[in-house]
Amino acid sequence: MRPHLIVNPMSANGRTGRHFDAIASAVRAALGDFEWAFTRRRGDGAVLAREAVAGGSRLVVAVGGDGTASEVVDGLATARDPQVCFGFIPRGTGGDLKRSIGAPADTHRAARALRGEERVCDLGRVEFVGHDGTRQVRHFANVAGCGIDGRVVEKVEGSTKLLGGKAAFQIGAARALLGWKDQRVRWRTDGGPWREEAVTCIAVCNGRYFGGGMMVAPDARIDDGLFDVTVWQGLGIADFLVRRHTLYDGSHLRLPNTRTLRARTVEIEPLDGARVLLDVDGEGPGTLPARFTILPGALRLKVPFAGA
Repeated sequence: MRPHLIVNPMSANGRTGRHFDAIASAVRAALGDFEWAFTRRRGDGAVLAREAVAGGSRLVVAVGGDGTASEVVDGLATARDPQVCFGFIPRGTGGDLKRSIGAPADTHRAARALRGEERVCDLGRVEFVGHDGTRQVRHFANVAGCGIDGRVVEKVEGSTKLLGGKAAFQIGAARALLGWKDQRVRWRTDGGPWREEAVTCIAVCNGRYFGGGMMVAPDARIDDGLFDVTVWQGLGIADFLVRRHTLYDGSHLRLPNTRTLRARTVEIEPLDGARVLLDVDGEGPGTLPARFTILPGALRLKVPFAGA
């Protein structure tokens, strides 16, 4: 069956839709004919991915940013067809999944990678409370978490990204940290004892990057069957302004307000009535309480041939 592209025309500040002919030409040169569909609203990526699988497609490609890719991955995970492969042509501003999986930034190289090697990688599954109060489930390929990152996503979603993803997340982080106070939660890993403490952020990482290029989990691997969990405490606006570089090169792990561990499951609950926001692959779908579970080898992923 032909590859199926799921395209967010509004990604890259609308340039994806305006220049789709050029993207289509690059894909056609690499793969031949293909099917495609545009997303129109949030959530369409998952719906269209399931429809593509039901229609017989064995290669489903997200064309857009991290949010589009996350929705498509969620749709493929719920379709549960082990023969289907995921491809990605990055057209967003954040670029965190692109960095974590090694996807080419250039559209022509990304299109050629769709005929590359297959790699089996893990997915994360998160059960949480949606903004409407209902219990919901999402799958994620890169990073999810709670605390300040959820607040940053809220700020970024309400702002422009004309200056690029890194600048948008830096501005969002600065705005979120103004007046920030760590939120009290209780959490545990792999069914162990509960810990009660105030945290800035708990990041549950399959990939290495979030927040527009921050290397939150430098040692994370997408195929090791484990989450890398990064816990920040006491991070304020002064730390962000003075030590911002440590967040991008991974050296923040050496700071006293950072802890790391590995786990297969992570459970986090709010304390003291706190409304603790979630971040799932750069989107804010809801709040705590949440349970994160690693799904080893749950996604087939197209990557460039070695040396390509």
